[in-house]
Amino acid sequence: MLNNQTIEGLNALRLTAMASGLAEQRERADYQALSFEERLGLLVDRELAERDSRRLERYLKQAKLRINAVVEDVDFRRRRGLDRAQFFGLAEAGFVKSHHDVVIVGPTGLGKTYLACALANSAIRRGHNALYLRGPRMLEELSIARVDGRFGRLMASWSRVDLLVIDDFLLRPLDSDQAADMLEVIEDRTGLRSTIFTSQLPVALWHQALGDPTVADAFLDRLLEKLHRIELEGESMRRPEADDRRRPTRKAAESNA
Repeated sequence: MLNNQTIEGLNALRLTAMASGLAEQRERADYQALSFEERLGLLVDRELAERDSRRLERYLKQAKLRINAVVEDVDFRRRRGLDRAQFFGLAEAGFVKSHHDVVIVGPTGLGKTYLACALANSAIRRGHNALYLRGPRMLEELSIARVDGRFGRLMASWSRVDLLVIDDFLLRPLDSDQAADMLEVIEDRTGLRSTIFTSQLPVALWHQALGDPTVADAFLDRLLEKLHRIELEGESMRRPEADDRRRPTRKAAESNA
């Protein structure tokens, strides 16, 4: 009777993992040999693990990553200028803790989106929240938000995200209003949060694509201060090589991303 009341109390306190763990301990004789402190420690560990699992599930859902990418599946066999040491160093998510930014540039088909999502996934697993946005749709959403009065709230919500992924940035040159909006986004995040940009356009050409020279100067001044660059080159990974056709691999998912 006492155990049932305790389980009900744990559930009322939303300690559901501890409640189920206590029920399990009551039913299994092998737990009886443990001390009270040992059994309590197991219950606390179970609750913490369950909460971590729920947090991870919630953060992954909120991030809306375009690809369910993980760093373990990144393909280093293809020659595309991807440095293994640099990438796995970034995967430790120290750049997020230090509020640095990452730019991944290169021609289409080299897996930029996959790499960005893999880094975001890794950061989430280390306790950071993230959000994926496509550059063109992001600019469209900002434009609409200016009209319907949501601009301030939208910018505030993005400014609170630990790691913002802006994919397909600068697919086409920005007009003055779009460039000003992007400056506001980066201004809110510089030194406070981290951003990953992917782009087909080399960083050296961003100044021209950002339109207004004054805005471009301000944007790049903030971005380049603490920036990690991944510059890819080579043929599209969507073109299977002869070796790949003879040797199937689970990493084919990146080639199709």
